[in-house]
Amino acid sequence: MKKLLTVLLSLVFCFGLIIGCTPKDGKNVVNLKVWGSQDDQFMLGEMVDSFKKAYPEKTYKITFGVVGEPDCYARVNEDAAAAADVFMFADDQIINMTKSGLLYEITRNTEQIKTANSAGSVSAATIDDKLYAYPCTADNTYFLYYNKSIVSEEQAKKMDDILAACQTADKKFFMDLSNGWYNASFFLTAGCTIDVGEDGKQIVDFNNANGLKAAVAMEAVAQHATFMTGDDTAVKTGLANNSFGAVVSGSWMANDFNTAWKENMGVVKLPTITLDGNQVQLKSFGGTKLCGVNALTKVPADAMKLAEWLTNEQNQVKRFKDRGMGPSNIVAANNDDVKANSIISVISEQFKYAVPQSNVLGGFWTPAEAFGNALETKDYGGKTLQELLDEMVTQIQA
Repeated sequence: MKKLLTVLLSLVFCFGLIIGCTPKDGKNVVNLKVWGSQDDQFMLGEMVDSFKKAYPEKTYKITFGVVGEPDCYARVNEDAAAAADVFMFADDQIINMTKSGLLYEITRNTEQIKTANSAGSVSAATIDDKLYAYPCTADNTYFLYYNKSIVSEEQAKKMDDILAACQTADKKFFMDLSNGWYNASFFLTAGCTIDVGEDGKQIVDFNNANGLKAAVAMEAVAQHATFMTGDDTAVKTGLANNSFGAVVSGSWMANDFNTAWKENMGVVKLPTITLDGNQVQLKSFGGTKLCGVNALTKVPADAMKLAEWLTNEQNQVKRFKDRGMGPSNIVAANNDDVKANSIISVISEQFKYAVPQSNVLGGFWTPAEAFGNALETKDYGGKTLQELLDEMVTQIQA
């Protein structure tokens, strides 16, 4: 009997050891897949390592796939069940993403995320008042480059003063008004809107009373003696010829301006324009990168936790330092290193006045280009500004 009791106790003790030595219950092991661009892979790996250290209560097994932001919607839509749990995508894909039911609505720390990021980036991540993605960057917009030897810091604040300074110095003010991405700035400034209807068609009100005020303001710039237009190639040629006093462009041209103007290169948010007799700050389109969670993920709480981590303040600063991307996070945008970068700093300032381009559909661009081209060439075909606006809106909404 004594021997039997000893054997039983030994078995219980061993069974207890087996249970105690089991590393983790299967429920504490979480498998996740993350998609990002090729250039982001190493950085994402480091971010995931820090995520695992921050949440040691679970064993996270995280794998990576190379899918760039421009291709994300097509890849997820192709086979959502096989797609990543967490992925990066461009904000102009969010409408198709949500309509196709591919995004999990963000329900974790929603208000904190909205408060932490710039209004424009939050708007880009929001559909029907619901947050469907995490703002990741806010750096695709346009602003003003000015030559400090021609346009003063004070003059750079107002379009009228910029034009006057350029005329005095026999230099050009450059803005591509035949490009809808740029000329929409005037309409957005006047309070016009661009949206997508329930039928999936573009809705714009650029031909209302405010739209006409915007067109008059744009016409005044296009007809000024110093005005010049063209594409990026024309900008490079003009810089080589020392033709410009000020240019509206984006971050991708920074090296060209720095090479041409050196210490005279100034950058600032877009100026105010004279709109119906008042000075009004020019708005712009603003493009952001977003981080989404797959609607079919089997672990939504953990996927949201990871997506939030990848886009938090510290990782937006890291994204800036590692990849030169402008933060959407308000605190990150005010980081000393970020603020020391004049281009990223001015982008953050312009984003306060930026409107998400996530609502812009493909049919918008050609009619907007035709309208801008008419103003640039001063060839209205015998039509009034109002008639040109009506024609543009009809074509956009067709």
